Amino acid sequence: MDPQLYEKYSRQILFAPVGEAGQERLLQSSAVLVGCGALGTAVANLLARAGVGRLRIIDRDFVEPSNLQRQTLFDEADARAALPKAVAAERKLRDINSGIAVEGVVADLTPGNAEALLHGFPLILDGTDNFETRFLVNDAAVKLGVPWIYAAAVASYGVTMTILPGETACLACLLEERAG
Repeated sequence: MDPQLYEKYSRQILFAPVGEAGQERLLQSSAVLVGCGALGTAVANLLARAGVGRLRIIDRDFVEPSNLQRQTLFDEADARAALPKAVAAERKLRDINSGIAVEGVVADLTPGNAEALLHGFPLILDGTDNFETRFLVNDAAVKLGVPWIYAAAVASYGVTMTILPGETACLACLLEERAG
């Protein structure tokens, strides 16, 4: 590993469960994140700092002043400019870690574009705030055979579920009725 990268990620490399081989895998890895609100900004921030080599962030919303107390990638300048969250996140993440590829996609995930936007990534992460989009992610992930991590934070609690198509139940399988 390049000495500068070794220094940058030295604390992760010193952590035995990651080590140098694990850090190399992180640098070669990629993920797509759907939603860049409170949970999504925290996830994106941590992935960029950990050295995940390629991130795509999909979000349709714009930064507003009410977002700033919980959406940790954004600042007042982003809100004043009413930047799309995907654009603001891409800029901030590139400043945090210039050695990774970050792509912000300003889009609403729909039945017509979900597979195209999620295709090509070995992991899909949920940063959404609604079940309609989560079910689209679920359906695309199952069809593409790609693992995804359902996550939600509401008030003072959070939940996660890892979905491995063909191995575990999917989100729709667990919920008898689709929330909408």
